[in-house]
Amino acid sequence: MENIKLPVPNKNGGATIQEAFANRKSYRGGISGRKLSDQQLSDLLWSANGINRPDGYRTAASAINGRDIDIYALTEQAVYKYNPDNHELVCIVEGDHRHATSGGQEFVNIVPVVLVLVSDSDHFLSAEKNYPGVDFTPFRSSWAEMDAGIVSQNINLHCAGNGLATITRAFMDKTALKEILKLKDTQIPLLNNAVGFPE
Repeated sequence: MENIKLPVPNKNGGATIQEAFANRKSYRGGISGRKLSDQQLSDLLWSANGINRPDGYRTAASAINGRDIDIYALTEQAVYKYNPDNHELVCIVEGDHRHATSGGQEFVNIVPVVLVLVSDSDHFLSAEKNYPGVDFTPFRSSWAEMDAGIVSQNINLHCAGNGLATITRAFMDKTALKEILKLKDTQIPLLNNAVGFPE
């Protein structure tokens, strides 16, 4: 499988933020298998954790600007890693690996995309160099969880404002995912969002 260069994200569409809040809900099932277009995937990933300023800052806040959250997109065809710098999906491995996130919830196996949020503590270590003499060790795990939650909420609000269905989940086989996603020891899967269209 080849990498996917995503279209320029549409930054003018969707509902108002207040309408998105009003529409937000978790879909425990009721998500169809109809695929998202490349434009819809582009808009979703940019909203989740894309670059929104010339200096490289993201749509999602992160502790000490660590930018520790990587998004992996699991589809029927392959597993991809979102590269915000080039706004593209980098193919990690071919094949359907959505089952590793199902946790016994079978509807996850047919949704068009599962976004797995992975925190890499190495990113915090790089950012911490801007704060010499400060020991951030006790905070890193809570920072990672907080940052994953922020990205997940971006996904939830984007879906609520653009006619998509999603649910934030902690169910997943982290051991299997570390192998499938080819993660380093410093990379920990924290959350995932199953995303598709309402049935």
